[in-house]
Amino acid sequence: MLAVTKDAVCRLHLDYSFSSCFLHWHREDAPEALPSQTPPASKILKGQEESEAEAAPVPDAMQRKTEGGAETGRLRERKEPAKESDHCRDVSGGSLARADSDKEQQLRQEDAEFTSLKVSWEKAKFRLRLLEGHSDIVTCVVAVDNLVVTGSRDTTVKVWHVPTATEHKNLGGHTGGVTCLSAPPPECCKRLARSLSLSDKERFILSGSADCYVKIWALSIGQCVKSIYTFNAVTALCFVPEEDGYIVTGSDGGKVQAWSWHTFENCQSINAHQEAVTSIQSQGPLVFSGSAEGGVSVWENWCSDRDPLRLLHHWSGQVTGCGGGPGGRLTLSPRGDRVLLAYGRAWLKILHWRTGAMSRLTNHSSITGVTDCVHQTAGLLIGSCYDLANGESTLNLFSLPQCRYLASLTWPGAPRILCFAAWTTGSGDHRWVTGGHDLIVWEQLPVSGKQRGDVTAKRDSRLDSLLESEGDTEDDEESDDYEDDDDKYEGKDGRTDNAEDGGSGSWLRCILQ
Repeated sequence: MLAVTKDAVCRLHLDYSFSSCFLHWHREDAPEALPSQTPPASKILKGQEESEAEAAPVPDAMQRKTEGGAETGRLRERKEPAKESDHCRDVSGGSLARADSDKEQQLRQEDAEFTSLKVSWEKAKFRLRLLEGHSDIVTCVVAVDNLVVTGSRDTTVKVWHVPTATEHKNLGGHTGGVTCLSAPPPECCKRLARSLSLSDKERFILSGSADCYVKIWALSIGQCVKSIYTFNAVTALCFVPEEDGYIVTGSDGGKVQAWSWHTFENCQSINAHQEAVTSIQSQGPLVFSGSAEGGVSVWENWCSDRDPLRLLHHWSGQVTGCGGGPGGRLTLSPRGDRVLLAYGRAWLKILHWRTGAMSRLTNHSSITGVTDCVHQTAGLLIGSCYDLANGESTLNLFSLPQCRYLASLTWPGAPRILCFAAWTTGSGDHRWVTGGHDLIVWEQLPVSGKQRGDVTAKRDSRLDSLLESEGDTEDDEESDDYEDDDDKYEGKDGRTDNAEDGGSGSWLRCILQ
């Protein structure tokens, strides 16, 4: 039995008496009775023993055991978060590994597709047919259904039937050289045809000329249905199909103008460039204009009756690196956020028009090569190239969107190519028309067929270089002139800039005059 000491009983008695008095006093003021919170004597004694036991010294062996257990617990607590972080690392590492694996698999698939495409173009065969009728240089060409429409410095617009390679119509009316053509889409043609009491299937062609006129031609009847006097020699034009439609023209003085397709009245005139506007292209509501001094402007069509064009970006020739002195010719080909620029050098420039970042794509392995036009069609980037030294003309093919070199097409005595139009037939074969000194139709032949092609497909491994990014454009322009011979393309091209301008710019000036 547990022995109770005399002192403990006295202390218990005093504590109990004090608790009773406190409860008696509190009961008078309290709204209701509260139960006694003093524990029984047995529990008090038991608590006292426990406190004495805690105060008593602990044997060394037991203390070491206890401390060891506590230390083990603390170590276990430390290790558990480590295990959790290791698990997170394992999960994130696995995700990264899977992402790398997926990316590697995608790259392998792209390489396999590119290799297959490259092999097919190395075996490509084309039949060439010469279209005769123009008496001077062909400056522009567009395709409409089975028809090809061309403009020439001889002041005429001609319509050709491609399957038979014959002249379909001769559209005369300009008094100056024809510099540009554009074909409105069928839905816009339908509205104009109804207003002129023509068939809903009528197609129209726009032509611009050095005589300051834009003429609208109805192809089926071969007549001019509308003439717009612009007060400036027209050097470029395009059609914007947004809302009721707009005609956008560029002049030899650098002016960009918008004209209503509904009323044919002038909506806007802007002094956009310092020199002649040599190329205008549309992409949805966006309009891209390029000029002889190398500047590129991006416009947004607001579809208003007055001042429909709003300038989004303007990149000067110092940024694009396409400045080549007076008389140069800049050709644009926009797609997405990129605009491809051809300006009579051995390479193509690619402008990321939202940021102004520039890339360069080699289009000729020699410093004497010049690029006159660029075109994008059916996953292909096509750049014309002419060697001023030996007179060889080629079309270089690159895959899109990676811009990887596929093959070059040429034939003996190929003329310099200034303009290009392309489309695909119902069977998926390519059909192209190139203009310049000669007007030629390219018709792709089946690879398995016995018919021999007129074009030789070859590869120049020196064009296999990938896109070159350009950082500081001003420094890059200086380096074009002063870089060492170690850079096969950049340095050599830079030292012959003036020679190329004299060889190509002066020749191209004749086209715009």
